[in-house]
Amino acid sequence: MRGIGATALAAAGGGLAIWFGAPAIAALLALLAGAAAIALALPPRETTPPPEPEPPAVPRAPEPGLAELLRAIDEPLLLVRDRRVIAANAAARALLGSHIEGVDVRLAIRHPAAAERLTGPDPEGESEDGPVRIELVGLGDDPGRQWAMIIAPLHDGSRLVRLADLSQARAAEQTRVDFVANASHELRTPLATILGFIETLQDADAAEDEKTRNRFLGIMMSEATRMRGLVDDLMSLSRIEADRFAVPRGEIDLVPLIEEAKGSLAQLLAERGATLVQERETAATAVLGDRSQLLQLITNLVVNSLKYGRAGSDVRVRIDDGGGELVRLSVIDEGEGIAPEHLPRLTERFYRVDTGRSRAAGGTGLGLAIVKHIVLRHRGRLDIRSTPGVGTEVRVYLPRSPGALSSKSHDEVTKASPSEPIARS
Repeated sequence: MRGIGATALAAAGGGLAIWFGAPAIAALLALLAGAAAIALALPPRETTPPPEPEPPAVPRAPEPGLAELLRAIDEPLLLVRDRRVIAANAAARALLGSHIEGVDVRLAIRHPAAAERLTGPDPEGESEDGPVRIELVGLGDDPGRQWAMIIAPLHDGSRLVRLADLSQARAAEQTRVDFVANASHELRTPLATILGFIETLQDADAAEDEKTRNRFLGIMMSEATRMRGLVDDLMSLSRIEADRFAVPRGEIDLVPLIEEAKGSLAQLLAERGATLVQERETAATAVLGDRSQLLQLITNLVVNSLKYGRAGSDVRVRIDDGGGELVRLSVIDEGEGIAPEHLPRLTERFYRVDTGRSRAAGGTGLGLAIVKHIVLRHRGRLDIRSTPGVGTEVRVYLPRSPGALSSKSHDEVTKASPSEPIARS
């Protein structure tokens, strides 16, 4: 049948060639007839449907143990595979957003340096030197926070990404730098004054003038005393910080300490025309503590009240019940008070509300910092309240000694508990 069809087509081609009388057309039609004959002679081909497109790869879920580990750690952690975040713990979602699981890592951590490390096939150093660590600034809602991103490769090709907050470490480092700079400045200023007056006194004319000489020597003595006080405070602060993990266990009665502080400050009290008034609203006045440090705490608080309180006004030292197993020691002055914006920073080293007034009063800027560290070592609490134009009250809560706690009667507790000065709150 196929041969007959090819013969008929060839005959038709020949008839057309005769009809048109064109040899070229006859040759072309003969060629087409031959090709058709070959095509009819071949077996029919089976047509195959085109391949269906492969679905996008779905990242595998993390192993149960790893997922549980992610949930147990409070630092932001992400598991990245094939450039996608396949798992993130609660801390990471709180920092970067609840949408980050399943999305491209570049959308989860919107930081150029992070994207460069996480989207490459093998971030530099991962396979040879272990985890890669880079520092980032500006993750999350706080653009000023600093982070360390640690990328660790896993056996299945995934990457564990940990974000460590460096803000506290950087703040501590800045505090140390500021402390050294401030201490150097505080020591340099009086030292320069002393050296200047010594050079002046080396002049024969100035040395022979008794009035000038005595005035200069008085200033030199004052500046040298100030330097000694600063060095003493620095050494005290260093000792307290060195002992911060050793909880003091001595049983110390606060009443004799207040009397001792009053005696040591008799000259300053006389200069200010002030009186130290002791108020006791509880019979249980013994606490667990270090005697010398508690004496220093009381002395520093009273000195602050005398220097910055109103001249001629009383300084009150009150002991009452602090609630639970605490004794509350309060030092109250009547003075200009402190604006609210300064209160959170009063215990910082060398922080001064009024620099000129503080130096004129002879302060080192370390008094309240020492108080804070003493309170921390005693596992207590410090609370500073102030009303501008009225005065300031510093409250120290210290753990009561067990003997004093057992000797308290119900009537004493009832009498001592409601004591909140309205004017200072």
